[in-house]
Amino acid sequence: MKIKLFFLFYLICFSVLGQYVEGRVMHKNEALPYANVSVFGTNKGIATDENGYFKLFLEEGNYTLLVSYTGFSSVTKKIRVDDNTIFVEFNLREESKLDQVVITGTLKPVSRMETPVPVEVYKPAFFKKNPTANVFEALQNVNGVRPQLNCNICNTGDIHINGLEGPYTMVLIDGMPIVSGLSTVYGLSGIPNSLIERMEVVKGPASSLYGSEAVGGLINIITKTPAYAPKFTIDAFGTTWGEFNLDMGYRALLGEKISFLFGANYFNYSNPIDNNNDNFTDLTLQDRISLFQKWDFKRKENRLFSLATRYFYEDRWGGEMQWAPKYRGGDEVYGESIYTSRWEFLGKYQLPFKEKMLFTFSYTDHDQNSVYGDVPYLAQQRIAFGQLTWDKKWGNHDLLFGTALRYNYYDDNTPATENGLKNIPDATTIPGVFVQDEIKFNKQHTLLLGMRYDYDNRHGNIFTPRLAYKWSFSPNDIFRINAGTGFRVVNLFTEDHAALTGAREVVIAEELDPERSYNVNINYLKKIYTGNNNFIGLDLSAWYTYFTNMIVPDYDTDPNEIIYDNLDGYAVSKGISANADIAFYNGLKLMLGATLMDVSQTENGETTRQMLTEQFSGTWGVSYKIMPWHLNIDYTGNVYGPMRLPLLGDLDPRKPNSPWWSIQNIQFTFNGFKKFELFGGIKNLLNWTPNKGNPFIIARANDPFDKSVQFDAQGNVMATPDNPYALTFDPSYVYGPNQGIRGFLGVRFQLD
Repeated sequence: MKIKLFFLFYLICFSVLGQYVEGRVMHKNEALPYANVSVFGTNKGIATDENGYFKLFLEEGNYTLLVSYTGFSSVTKKIRVDDNTIFVEFNLREESKLDQVVITGTLKPVSRMETPVPVEVYKPAFFKKNPTANVFEALQNVNGVRPQLNCNICNTGDIHINGLEGPYTMVLIDGMPIVSGLSTVYGLSGIPNSLIERMEVVKGPASSLYGSEAVGGLINIITKTPAYAPKFTIDAFGTTWGEFNLDMGYRALLGEKISFLFGANYFNYSNPIDNNNDNFTDLTLQDRISLFQKWDFKRKENRLFSLATRYFYEDRWGGEMQWAPKYRGGDEVYGESIYTSRWEFLGKYQLPFKEKMLFTFSYTDHDQNSVYGDVPYLAQQRIAFGQLTWDKKWGNHDLLFGTALRYNYYDDNTPATENGLKNIPDATTIPGVFVQDEIKFNKQHTLLLGMRYDYDNRHGNIFTPRLAYKWSFSPNDIFRINAGTGFRVVNLFTEDHAALTGAREVVIAEELDPERSYNVNINYLKKIYTGNNNFIGLDLSAWYTYFTNMIVPDYDTDPNEIIYDNLDGYAVSKGISANADIAFYNGLKLMLGATLMDVSQTENGETTRQMLTEQFSGTWGVSYKIMPWHLNIDYTGNVYGPMRLPLLGDLDPRKPNSPWWSIQNIQFTFNGFKKFELFGGIKNLLNWTPNKGNPFIIARANDPFDKSVQFDAQGNVMATPDNPYALTFDPSYVYGPNQGIRGFLGVRFQLD
């Protein structure tokens, strides 16, 4: 009798106090498994099952359900829980780049539509359209951003933003400036794509927040948060050239307060290929591993505390086809052999105060052991960085105060760190303070003011002010204008790397002064929703940057030298760019980008275009999903206009300007298996390589140690029957990859 009364009481309470809410989460008539369903304002939530269904018990009352899923815009729906049966269906839309949260522009998390600083966001789905083994290659389909190879043999490179060379681009990991100097040249290829949550790109000076090097723009690589990462992932692919890449990720919850993420990347290419028949490897052989781990700690009041470490090791070589390690450093067979060992440590800690104060810190140790033919290059670089910020809201003012301290140590075996007969490493400590005030007058108008002060003992006081204004004249139309200054202190290694890999000698004409830049950027964002749930996003920008004291490499005065000097005049970078993000309800998606720019230098009344800088570039990505077949088709590519190239003299028979060229790729992805995804396709469909139309790419490839080159009394190369073009060995005539058409096949596995 007591049992019956208990069950009767339970049923009465159930009917009066609450009941189960059922529902399903869908996208275009397909279930979204393991989507997050939460009750806004409470700690209640659940994940959908493999068929997209969920069941959640709630007491009687009014609630707002919030549904989120990676790669899709979050959706909310208000419900009323009473004695009626409730079934709720959610249809999610794929997330637009315009709707995402960004940090880089203001050092605060904010919707991309709300920030007064234009920031471009790229998530892993973007890079999966053309799978690559590292971040450096992945950037080839970002409009206005070009990975530039600087050496035909070792294949090292840097990142150009809006035509400005690599030293003008700052690369951050989780907001930490740990990619600099040596790592800009050697370390970019060691950042595995599997660790990336998203990548944020700011074009134009950002020195008022980030200091030196952020003159042309910055790229912030934001890694995954352990608590929200998949439990286990594998992403592996190989190519018909013999390349193999493996990414692995593992997430664990260690008790209630610690979440842990481990990632590993392994890449190997050990198949020498010489398709252009110059007896030199077309692609550098590489064997590298990168290990990453990140720890998140739960604290009271959700205060932040995270630690991350990464170790990177790489053995790469390129050179004559018969090269072997026994020839390393000798003058019998030419090879460029590079051993790189690198540690990184970074973290964030929110101070236990009522005020929102965050301390971020990082340390890197980079060891380089390289030889270029018979020229050794041994170097060490250490960078320590600490920054304390105070985020304070006061009325309609959103204030940010910060202080930073950066320590750079650099030593090598070249004249860069010599003073007479003594070796004196370059050790510099740069303190800085900055303040930012974001004033929100109303929903339509926001003004951001900023100022940074740094002290460099080599160059004294450096001020970098900043101003940004945003006008939202409708929910789908945003106009922005940004103005500011930037500065760059010369990094001699970054400037003289070309000398190590060829016969040119680096000449520093005088003590180099810091560069200054003055920039104005105008940006317009537009969202258009058409019938049948179609979407168009437009992003239009125009910029003008004026440089004083610009540090320029002179390849023309003497073909045997690279002369670095502050420009006795001025330089200008100006241009316009446009991005279009178009999504049709039938599964067709288009991402189109174009940039038209002019980067020039004016000295003694004469204006010249910058070397290795195109005037036009375009990118595209066309994706189509055939839902009944579980098949995605991605067609990606880029196109570049002509650029000036470094010749070795008037007799050099190679073309002084590059032709129009394009790299195009196609990929097919099948995701009909549970937890598995198969992908394959073709890279460089047009089989384009720079040697087309040129008699050769590497000058004097038959005599890499210049044993048969004759010089006159003034040191100039003489034309001889063996050397009719009066050349020395030089691999710096490079503007695109030598790797031709190839197929690829891969598999992805994810366990949530």
